[in-house]
Amino acid sequence: MSWALITLDEVAAMPWRNGGGVTRELLAWPSASDWALRISVAEVARDGPFSQFPGVQRWFAVLSGSGVRLTVAGQVRELTAGSPPFIFDGGADTVCQLLAGPTRDFNLMLQRGTARMHRLSGSHRASCKAGALVAAYSQQGNTVLRCGAELIEIPPNTLAWRILDSQGQLELSGEDALWMEIAP
Repeated sequence: MSWALITLDEVAAMPWRNGGGVTRELLAWPSASDWALRISVAEVARDGPFSQFPGVQRWFAVLSGSGVRLTVAGQVRELTAGSPPFIFDGGADTVCQLLAGPTRDFNLMLQRGTARMHRLSGSHRASCKAGALVAAYSQQGNTVLRCGAELIEIPPNTLAWRILDSQGQLELSGEDALWMEIAP
């Protein structure tokens, strides 16, 4: 399998039922109707509750804007574009307050398997297992991903992903990117 590149602008924005924003779904794997993982970018226009996803582990990272204050099951956490990704229970009562205007946020939701996610500025090396789904989201500037002999340039606002055929070393470098590895 080769690398798939999905640019944010090529994905339709789906308005939320509560009118608080829109979501662009970049990846629902293995299918949209029965996903084990879902990756999306949301544009949050106003304060409000998050939809609940019982049994789902969620990662949340602010991409742009001043940030948010998330209250998850009564615990408060402030996140900005420089904060590491925040992991929480998708079934928990979660309320989002904008700190100073709209934000663009990255979401990884996982129903099955295990995952790790990192925000990086600079370079990151990872040893990944065969069968893992690996992904990188480039927020600003070009991000470069080296996987064995392959060199992939990821433009801004683009997700690159693939399932690894064999165990290998990957290296990612960029100004502002998110790195994910999801194991079945």
